[in-house]
Amino acid sequence: MDQTSIQTVDGEAAAADRLKYMPGFGNDFETESLPGALPQGQNSPQKCNYGLYAEQLSGSPFTAPRGTNERSWLYRIRPSVRHTRRFSNASYPLWKTAPCLDEHSLPLGQLRWDPIPEPKERLNFLEGVRTITTAGDAVTQVGMSAHAYVFNEDMVDDYFFDADGELLIVPQLGAIRVFTEMGIMDVEPLEICLIPRGMMFKILRIGEQPVWRGYICENYGAKFTLPDRGPIGANCLANPRDFKTPVAAFEDKETPCRVHVKWCGKFYVTEIGHSPLDVVAWHGNYAPFKYDLRTFSPVGAIRFDHPDPSIFSVLTAPTEDAGTANVDFVIFPPRWLVAEHSFRPPWYHRNIMSEFMGLIHGQYDAKEEGFVPGGMSLHNMMLPHGPDALAFEKAANAELKPVKLDHTMAFMFETRYPQQLTKYAAELETLQEDYLECWDGLERKFDGTPGIK
Repeated sequence: MDQTSIQTVDGEAAAADRLKYMPGFGNDFETESLPGALPQGQNSPQKCNYGLYAEQLSGSPFTAPRGTNERSWLYRIRPSVRHTRRFSNASYPLWKTAPCLDEHSLPLGQLRWDPIPEPKERLNFLEGVRTITTAGDAVTQVGMSAHAYVFNEDMVDDYFFDADGELLIVPQLGAIRVFTEMGIMDVEPLEICLIPRGMMFKILRIGEQPVWRGYICENYGAKFTLPDRGPIGANCLANPRDFKTPVAAFEDKETPCRVHVKWCGKFYVTEIGHSPLDVVAWHGNYAPFKYDLRTFSPVGAIRFDHPDPSIFSVLTAPTEDAGTANVDFVIFPPRWLVAEHSFRPPWYHRNIMSEFMGLIHGQYDAKEEGFVPGGMSLHNMMLPHGPDALAFEKAANAELKPVKLDHTMAFMFETRYPQQLTKYAAELETLQEDYLECWDGLERKFDGTPGIK
């Protein structure tokens, strides 16, 4: 049990060097920010210490099997029924929810964007979300949405929870402080964090710069979990010990605040007179976490051929069909390329899955030009894609000696469902009209002569 976790008073967030985390993925944690705040031997005593209220937050049905049953017990200053008053309608027109169909007239095709423009006005994180694609149906809890975010202001007195899905946040520019009901996470580019469905939070800026930017996967389906390793065995890929869950922290603030809610694709807001981030202690396995992508231990070809990109899966949200994901989170990290007599970049392919890609840092080996940090690409199901002409010629004629692919980090949100483009994305000024031309140099080389030319 941790007894050194952080309190915040009057909205002042704790210093970064005081933040603490508990390691492990899917663990049953317990943590308190005041000694004796966490009951022992039972969940709901007649009276809790410090005058706290006991409350359960469930992320799965009560009768879910033990391996997938998720719940946490929270001990808070007020029960959450006091954190929502009468709701009124709210509008965030650029945050869309599946199904979101026929919003535009842009024909089907492979698409790529430069980074979304910096805002001309002041925006907090919630106001800065822009949906690029949606897939599935949030009401039936299948599918996902891919968003980009850009903001330049803190959520000081504004709080949010998403009842439609969990949020996987991928910073690309600027570190953020994610203050949730269950603790504080500082998350920088090359790290990710996950906020469970229904959990209240606010996001603050870290540092001084014009804008903060990144990506979000809103997962409507089964929660993200670690993929099975199969023949790889017990180690490598994303190791459980590298996932970090925050210790308990609370915000004791008695000032007017607003709680924003996303529910079945609609937004609502309610006004209260205090902070809802008032959990003094908690225990359970339904909790936020962060993960440093630099701790991913890749495996790959050590003799010949380029393996399937699934070996780079960090997290997967499964479906009832074994091996078919609602959404996979895949990264392409620094690694050695050593395959003999092989074309080393990703091969050309068509896929039943639909791929939304982003670039956090550096250069992606299959697209050496045009795919820039903060940019995005979309290759929907069964549309062909692969290395551009420049990357093909370079790889086809390179000396096959060991090469370190370094200073790079790309990622992919890959889903079994077709990703529908939003009107915002279809009309975005950074859409690259000439993207398809990156393959123009792939001319016919066939000459009928046996052997390799």
